[in-house]
Amino acid sequence: MIMQGTNCDMLTIEPNYDEAKVPRYQLPDPLCLNDGTRVDTPALWHERRRPELLHLFGEHIYGHMPQVDVVPRYQILEESSQAMGGLATRRQVRIWLGPDKTPPHLDLLIYIPNRPARPVPTFLGLNFFGNHTVWPDPTIHLSKQWMRPDSAAGVIHNRATVAARGIYASRWSVIRLIERGYGLATLYCGDADPDFDDGFQNGVHPLFARTGAPSDCGTIGAWAWSLSRALDYLEIDSGVDAHRVAVIGHSRLGKTALWAAACDQRFAMAISNNSGCGGAALFRRCFGETIATMSRSFPHWCCSRFAEYAGRDSELPVDQHELLALIAPRPVYVASSQEDPWADPRGEFLSAVHAGVVYELLGAQPLPDGCMPDVHDPRWATIGYHLRAGKHAITPYDWEQFMTFADHHL
Repeated sequence: MIMQGTNCDMLTIEPNYDEAKVPRYQLPDPLCLNDGTRVDTPALWHERRRPELLHLFGEHIYGHMPQVDVVPRYQILEESSQAMGGLATRRQVRIWLGPDKTPPHLDLLIYIPNRPARPVPTFLGLNFFGNHTVWPDPTIHLSKQWMRPDSAAGVIHNRATVAARGIYASRWSVIRLIERGYGLATLYCGDADPDFDDGFQNGVHPLFARTGAPSDCGTIGAWAWSLSRALDYLEIDSGVDAHRVAVIGHSRLGKTALWAAACDQRFAMAISNNSGCGGAALFRRCFGETIATMSRSFPHWCCSRFAEYAGRDSELPVDQHELLALIAPRPVYVASSQEDPWADPRGEFLSAVHAGVVYELLGAQPLPDGCMPDVHDPRWATIGYHLRAGKHAITPYDWEQFMTFADHHL
């Protein structure tokens, strides 16, 4: 696909929100090997093109996923079968990653419906401000980790306070998940990486053998790695059907969910909500957030090589439709918000459209219509998309679409 417009390097200082200024671009072909060979069979995709693309995303954007020989130890901190008035079982699990229960650790909060019969399909996602923010339950452990300053989230002096209990319950629709027969598993992203640029000294990074190479993994890679460690535990939890775990994320954590699903094929489904640049949106549109703005504000999110493409977005050897294609043939859902131009809703939709050729090759169904849908008009097959009214957020409306999509696929 080729679009007409100005040059991308003219749009690196101030964000572009004008479709007429979207630069001319041509997307890389997900079904063409680096040597020019056409990928025309599922075998060629799985054996050559998929590994090739995975390497390119690691080399140029997120950094290579760490290969760490960790023997996790699991500690049940608390559990009750009477959560939410008896509707659910709550379990709080500490995943020790250091030797002999030494730091670092990840704290996983799990809610499993008491009906229907277990094991159940489960949504797994990172949260922004601690497990205690997900539901107003005084039993949930209050995180003691560093947090980004946010008085509205009950964070004072970079630490959580009791005022934050349940403050983001609306972002998780826990009751509706339980009512519809789904489990929820979540962990605080700051357990894995505290999301500030400190040279990767905190969280899980000391476990990784950093080489100093420009393709060493960044924060998004560490977050994605931690989601896989959470899935390791869910594989032994009798309440969870580990073959039906959907990884989900909003905003920067939506970027993470997509990268986690691309790297770890155990995830049965992936959901990206308002993930924008570095998530579902096409880099080459240079609309809203761009490589320049992202690498300037959050240089630690990706590998250091990524910043070299600031103002040169079209020179990336990949684009984000190929990230979605790496999840094929597993179902993937992309959600956008009408008042969130920073995340480029049209770019997110087009990414879902152009991933479709790989889904078709693998016998799955692409989006049923290449025309961007109206607000509150979800479209889905094996790939799903909706545009919601409102701003940058994850809402009960979004969750209802995700659960309906999961009803069909999980």
